[in-house]
Amino acid sequence: MWTPNWAAWQRALELRWGRLIGSFGQLLLLMLGLRINTPKAWLWSTGLIAAISLYAWASSYRHARAIGDTPTSKLASAAQGYVELIGRGGALGGLPVVSPISQQRCLWYRYIVETRAPGGRWMTQSADVSDAGFLLNDGSGDCLVDPEGAEVLSSIKDYKVDEDMRYTEWRLLENQPLYVLGEFHTRGSADLALDVDADVKALLTEWKRDPEWLRRRFDIDGNGELSLQEWELARAQARREVLKAHSEAREHAELHTMRQPRDGRIYLISNLSQAQLMRRYRWWAVAHLLIFFAALGGLSKALSSM
Repeated sequence: MWTPNWAAWQRALELRWGRLIGSFGQLLLLMLGLRINTPKAWLWSTGLIAAISLYAWASSYRHARAIGDTPTSKLASAAQGYVELIGRGGALGGLPVVSPISQQRCLWYRYIVETRAPGGRWMTQSADVSDAGFLLNDGSGDCLVDPEGAEVLSSIKDYKVDEDMRYTEWRLLENQPLYVLGEFHTRGSADLALDVDADVKALLTEWKRDPEWLRRRFDIDGNGELSLQEWELARAQARREVLKAHSEAREHAELHTMRQPRDGRIYLISNLSQAQLMRRYRWWAVAHLLIFFAALGGLSKALSSM
């Protein structure tokens, strides 16, 4: 008999609709109630605000409990499964990640580009998040961190408004403190499924994100454009760097990885400390609980006026 994985379903909902189940969605419902301003409108808006607040409180509380209840492990002695690691971030050799907005080298980025619509409302024009892996070193070893499916919280945020365009970017940098909560897995180097062609293509794609750097490195004749011969030179160099990275990976007897838990538990990556994360989620839990009780008061008032 099939049993639904409620934890996985909840995690997918949090990652996809996290912005709407938090303060943004509550604010929209409050504005809707103020705009319509009828007992029925207030009934619906306060009822939905209460439901969203209760869900957001449960999510924040679940994060705080996971961070507080999971002991910190060392890579050299970590058990296979759900663990918490604390160390410093490092880049994979030969695979630079360059953020599209600030053009800064980093481990991970997420950006949103918005344009001002008539009436002053900001509309999302483009958004993207990097999926390249990076390293965590805790002094006892290295671990490959796969950010796919992770909730990433970064204290580094760049914000810029240029006329009718707004740019927001978050980044994780090399050598910063790094906190990771997720599924720890170790496999032998013989089990590595390394695809040279796929990794060469991925590396060239990363290089193309910085065309000025690409021209400086491979535009031999200095005409400002890459000829077919120069592009083949870039491709050959990318292949050499990928082969070197693969060789270095296979030299290790074991490869430690952190990835999204298959059972749906929280996968969290941050450059904030464990104490800062605990404090943040506890405050969010308290705030959403207060909003929940305020919404219940509004709901009661709306019911009494009908």
